[in-house]
Amino acid sequence: MASPGAAGSIRLDKLLWFLRFARSRSVAQAMVEAGHIRLDGRRVTRSSCAVHAGATLVLPVGERIEVIRLLSLPLRRGPAAEAQACYRRLDPAAAPSAIGVDGNALHAKNGDRPNQ
Repeated sequence: MASPGAAGSIRLDKLLWFLRFARSRSVAQAMVEAGHIRLDGRRVTRSSCAVHAGATLVLPVGERIEVIRLLSLPLRRGPAAEAQACYRRLDPAAAPSAIGVDGNALHAKNGDRPNQ
């Protein structure tokens, strides 16, 4: 059987599991079948849909929506660093607002809180 990278495509549910956006393949299948995933701008409801490198995915992660571009297809479900090397986030405007210049998360000052 050929590896996913050799074939040039991979199943969407398997990709979500390999990239660690889902804890299991069945959770990934449920996410896709519920219509929560967009592939290149169109809603996908088949978990067997083929995904190629260069594709753009929009998917929910917790309470956020992530927009990612696939740089390469993963060959396995490896460590998080290996998975993150396969894609690039396309919405960088959301990340700098939550992270300060020194790399720490920004928090409201005590005087800025309405209840104090």
